[in-house]
Amino acid sequence: MEERPESLYNRDGTAIEGSYRKMSRRSEQLCEELKTLAERVGLKVREEILLREVGYHARSGTCSVRGEEVLFVDRSLPAGDRVAVLICELRRRDLHGVYISPALRRLLERGTIDEASGASGSSGPRQARP
Repeated sequence: MEERPESLYNRDGTAIEGSYRKMSRRSEQLCEELKTLAERVGLKVREEILLREVGYHARSGTCSVRGEEVLFVDRSLPAGDRVAVLICELRRRDLHGVYISPALRRLLERGTIDEASGASGSSGPRQARP
């Protein structure tokens, strides 16, 4: 039986709404674009397999490593969920003065993957809340 990834949560503990699990190759591209944007605003992004054992639960999020702010993204998450993690973190950042493509800017402003990316074949709009 395949283990399903845990739900994604905001810093305040509320669940991120929407299912990002059924995403296209475009989601992989979005993920790469968002990681590049994060690096441009000074946020190092590391995709790693976050181990889960009895007594603790690791999930994607930011922390400080040797004085550098790092966003750990669980590599075992589907591409759409990795996009959601990146969107949530980037929406907290000051992105004024940073060039962002119009489609990516719409994605960050609305948090709706389908409308901003033009992804087709999905079941409906997906929301990522900060």
